[in-house]
Amino acid sequence: MRASMPSCRIWKEGRTETEATETGVIEAVLPRAMYRVRLSEGRLLRVGVDALCQGTVVKLIAGDRVGVRIAARDPSRGQIVRKL
Repeated sequence: MRASMPSCRIWKEGRTETEATETGVIEAVLPRAMYRVRLSEGRLLRVGVDALCQGTVVKLIAGDRVGVRIAARDPSRGQIVRKL
């Protein structure tokens, strides 16, 4: 049984209403704490973990559903902000 990811500070501060997040599934674990995520619309992104969540110890594996914030300057990159 997998433990759920405790919510990080960004969710506790209530800033999620202004930030657009999308859901996706981790397809591959890459080197240097990066992940390849396929969004629900079918697009592939290379993502890392949000800086506010890095203090939280969570093991992310292929097949996990996550919430992703897409980078404004590069739409092929993003950050994982929540494990669903």
